[in-house]
Amino acid sequence: MARIIPAGTESPAQEVEAVFREIEDAFGMVPNLFRTYAHHPPLLRANWNKVKAVMMEGSLDRKVKETIAVLVSRDNGCSYCVAAHTSALRAIGVTDEELQAIEENLDQADFSAREKALIGFARKANRDPLRISDDEFEALRRAGATDAEIVEALGVMELFTAFNKFLDSLDVEIDF
Repeated sequence: MARIIPAGTESPAQEVEAVFREIEDAFGMVPNLFRTYAHHPPLLRANWNKVKAVMMEGSLDRKVKETIAVLVSRDNGCSYCVAAHTSALRAIGVTDEELQAIEENLDQADFSAREKALIGFARKANRDPLRISDDEFEALRRAGATDAEIVEALGVMELFTAFNKFLDSLDVEIDF
């Protein structure tokens, strides 16, 4: 059971209402994650702006970003984000067979070598950032990853690591 009840969508403060409208336009609903952040409107606004910057802008394909979100969240044990971003992958056309490949053996999923390298790097940065070797970083470069793509992939990892901790600490109810 959630430790903090998500804020309702009825009669929210004006600044919350504007953010909720944007979120609903993007997702067709206001997820409990953002309804919980609404208890502190500046944090709601900051995190929504970060989601837009990280997940909706940049050069990496949405499928790559959603895959990083799912795998980092799985590595961190966050059921909420795994459910939300598995749903997002399905919404963009990823089949159950490919989801299984993403979860069990990324090498068999439909990604380029560069995309697989970026996904793997983001996971390693999440699990053990101080053990990323120069050789691993150079392999990422040889796969064709640019500085901007590396930073973008790490931005996705960073966003979901924070969301994972927030959601799990408050036991926010899955609404996907």
